[in-house]
Amino acid sequence: MLNILRKITPRAVKRFYHYFLAIFANFYYGSPSDKLIVIGVTGTSGKSTVVYLITKILEQAGFKVGAVSTIIFKVDKKEKLNDKKMTMIGRFALQKMIKKMVKANCQYAIIETTSEGIEQYRHLGINYDVLVFTNLYPEHIEAHGSFANYKKAKLKLFAKLKTDRPKLITGNKIKKTIIVNLDDEHGKDFLAHQAEEKLGFSLLGRTLGAENSIVAENSSSGSAGGKFTINKQEFNLKLLGQHNIYNALAAVAVCKSQQLSLSSIAKGLAMVESVPGRLEFIDQGQLFKVIVDYAFEPKATQALYDIVKLISHKKIIHVLGAAGGGRDKSRRLILGQFAGANADIVIVTNEDPYDEDPGEIINTVWLGAKKAGKKNNKDLFKVADRGEAISQAINLAKPHDVVLITGKGSEQAIVTKGGKIIPWDDRQFAKSEIDKTL
Repeated sequence: MLNILRKITPRAVKRFYHYFLAIFANFYYGSPSDKLIVIGVTGTSGKSTVVYLITKILEQAGFKVGAVSTIIFKVDKKEKLNDKKMTMIGRFALQKMIKKMVKANCQYAIIETTSEGIEQYRHLGINYDVLVFTNLYPEHIEAHGSFANYKKAKLKLFAKLKTDRPKLITGNKIKKTIIVNLDDEHGKDFLAHQAEEKLGFSLLGRTLGAENSIVAENSSSGSAGGKFTINKQEFNLKLLGQHNIYNALAAVAVCKSQQLSLSSIAKGLAMVESVPGRLEFIDQGQLFKVIVDYAFEPKATQALYDIVKLISHKKIIHVLGAAGGGRDKSRRLILGQFAGANADIVIVTNEDPYDEDPGEIINTVWLGAKKAGKKNNKDLFKVADRGEAISQAINLAKPHDVVLITGKGSEQAIVTKGGKIIPWDDRQFAKSEIDKTL
């Protein structure tokens, strides 16, 4: 019934409803975001990791921090994985969580801010101080109608910064700050918005007019992690892949804007062993590697394979699917083709079908892998049950193989028809299946 109402309700009515809820929720909880420094992170990829890195660096420096992202909900020392199947939770829930951060004496709230959340005004009652742009490429196009609309939604957040109320916290005026990835072709459009301070970060020596550009030098990424130098300060990163160097640079820029020294930031970064569900190695003592990653679209999957190529291995066994519920359908065939071209064995399974036919989604991904040359029931399998798919992959693995499990990362549920939520964690299930083989 609720889904029918959503479909027949005029767009203008829905927009007013979302707008009103955002305003009222902020009023109801007493505008909690006025009482601490709010950092918003947006972009196509890297948002959750950037939130996580900023959080850990600030904590290492002695600050109390709250965070809301696809990965975690955090209020100072209380931290748990996001179990809501949405990044920006409902307006009342979000304001309530910021209120908890204030009561816990957090100095910072770090909020992953999505394009869909912006379109539903979930950002409206939040008084941001620092906004971060990671990158932009086509994603969520079906939800927004076009890439131009998707970009426009992101830019609305940056346009809002000039109207957000100025803050005085512990006697200090908080600068409204914009931080952008200068190596992204769209960075200049985000940088163009009004702010008291603008910073950029780059691996390519670009400035694009940013007042305080952070340029990394001598960067490299290998099987042991990444490293780079900023103003003669060395940074060592345990996270793999060049994309994580960019994520680290975003976090460096944010923390530098908050007057942390480069040495303090470097110390905080070096202590991050991994990010939940982002290139997370599951190690139970087995003789093969198991990696759980959130990658659910082609560009992120390409980045994942670039990293896997740096790791010594024999076969790659890839367990993947694709999401329903209005997510970009065109990527399903592409994901299958990509897995088929790069993995030795492909197992296509369920992910989050929502109200779509899971069999149809699986078939489309399977067809992509088949077009890439995989043979059904030889090196290509359809296993509808995600648990059975992961179990099959682990049982097929031999010493020095790599099992990739992608699409969900640290998500805590599978969503099926009618919004039914089934508790699930790829990482925990993989651990239990590995234990059975030892």
